[in-house]
Amino acid sequence: MGSRERRRAERRKRKRRSAGRQAEPEPAAENGGDLEPEPAGGAAAPLDVASLSRSEQRDREAREALEPLREGERPLVVTLAAALATLLFVATLAGWGLWDLLRDDARPPAPAVLLFAAIVGVMAVGLWGARYWAVLGFQALLLFPILGSVLGIVQATTIVQALGNLVIIAVAGTLFYFMVRGLARIQMPERRDRG
Repeated sequence: MGSRERRRAERRKRKRRSAGRQAEPEPAAENGGDLEPEPAGGAAAPLDVASLSRSEQRDREAREALEPLREGERPLVVTLAAALATLLFVATLAGWGLWDLLRDDARPPAPAVLLFAAIVGVMAVGLWGARYWAVLGFQALLLFPILGSVLGIVQATTIVQALGNLVIIAVAGTLFYFMVRGLARIQMPERRDRG
């Protein structure tokens, strides 16, 4: 049994135990489909699909419809996020280096700029490798322009400012939404036992 099936089986077992339901054990199927790990009696109990709520059934169907990533595959939205993170990394360093040519005010402190550039650079490398933590971090980073634009709409004094903020919300929100599916396909890495 693969690690994904084992985790699913463990989740089902916990859900069934917490709900206080006890399904009748049936003999184990050959394909190992939706069966729980074998209880002490030796027979496996299938998941009672009829007892699931509609939202749980929709969630289950959506999870089953997801295709796991092949070796070296990266979802398109993650590739787009990796390109944006790389562009942000380069723009941060270039903007800080060319600050005196572009602006008249004081240059931001180097440690703050370099820390941000390092975080975005590491995130870009992780996104190119389709790492779960990098996708999650990029989604967290997308929340800042979304929230800033929401506040910007409140303070907008012209139609152009309001429309610009709406465009930022639409683009960042759409990217955030589609990254959720990419994140589901990548799957969270297994935690290794330290024992």
